[in-house]
Amino acid sequence: MARLSLDPARLAAATSGLVAVDAARAARYPGDPGTRQPVHTCYVPADGVDAGTPAAWGAEALAALDEHAPTPGVLASVLDLPDELAEPVFTRVRAKLATEPVEDLRVDFEDGYGTRADEVEDADALRAADLVRAWGLASAGIRVKSFDTPALLGRGLRTLDLVLTAAGGPPPGFALTFPKVTAPEQVEALVTVLALLEAALGLDARTLRFEVQIETTQAVIDAEGRFTVPRLITAGAGRVTGLHFGTYDYTAACGLGAGEQHLAHAACDFARHAMQVGSAGTGVRLSDGSSNRLPVGSRETVHGNWRAHHDLVRRSLRHGFFQGWDLHPAQLVTRYAAVYAHHLSSAAADGRRLAAYVARGSGSAVLDEPATAAALALSLRRSVDCGALTAAEVADHCGLDMDGLTALVDREPR
Repeated sequence: MARLSLDPARLAAATSGLVAVDAARAARYPGDPGTRQPVHTCYVPADGVDAGTPAAWGAEALAALDEHAPTPGVLASVLDLPDELAEPVFTRVRAKLATEPVEDLRVDFEDGYGTRADEVEDADALRAADLVRAWGLASAGIRVKSFDTPALLGRGLRTLDLVLTAAGGPPPGFALTFPKVTAPEQVEALVTVLALLEAALGLDARTLRFEVQIETTQAVIDAEGRFTVPRLITAGAGRVTGLHFGTYDYTAACGLGAGEQHLAHAACDFARHAMQVGSAGTGVRLSDGSSNRLPVGSRETVHGNWRAHHDLVRRSLRHGFFQGWDLHPAQLVTRYAAVYAHHLSSAAADGRRLAAYVARGSGSAVLDEPATAAALALSLRRSVDCGALTAAEVADHCGLDMDGLTALVDREPR
């Protein structure tokens, strides 16, 4: 019989304090929520939306593709895609633009909308309530004004109240974006308001949730040098669903000149890494910012701005940001081209690694951990969600159906 030196009772006493620690960690870090994450968010000013906005964005994107990259070869040349990806990327992008061009849309009452007379914003808010429900998108909602000043605070809360009251509560897939956050106290105030709205509208507790925009330096590091991102999530009391990066407000706040205000700047990398580390494992998802280089005008200009946007999206994907903002319909071409090229170029290798992990075989050249297998499975599941691959194609690569992928993402015992 094996001999032990440690007394079981003393060992239990020495480690008893970890029970509460483990429970707190599990509550704070539940992991990915398991729902579909949009690959982008389209922002449209509240006075510029109507019932046909999602379809119109798709039609305009297709028109841009037909005019400026009418063949797989032209698109591949513009974006420097490998020959083997030219046809599948082009074909699948066209299909996406024709069937589901917009995955997520935010009706903007903030910077893109500005300050209007109360009766004007009231009317736009009531119209937005009808549209968000009527669109039937996977995700859609509003961006309210910030809490920077009493005037903006009051107007933002009035708009939020009008939209949710007119809609009778949040429509399916409703998303609320909270901009220019500078302190956890602002998040706490929004949480209190949402609880009041839930009570007034007869909604279950924590029905109303929101995204926090990280677009101020104080949202990353506060005046006392404290790391703000985790504190914002804590202040959200379980209601924060995402952190969205604001490219231009953030770079301007850092003192960068206009020519240096872009997603590839090192200042943006610092903020994104802070968002990533501060939210990792919490189930709070990340979205990158936007590019203001719009693909309009001459073919030369369109191609140049398409290339820049495509490269930024691919860069975001490599950094672990699987969502970003789009400001113009023609950016949908390169949004989906970049996302599809990312998934199509890695699917076969990822599938082989995942199959080897599941088989526990010794013939693989890579020995993956459960965490890596979960990441591989999540990437393949994302590829199906966005239309880059079909479930059958993923199964051919790794031998798993969608339930099997989800089990690996959730790290269920096998």
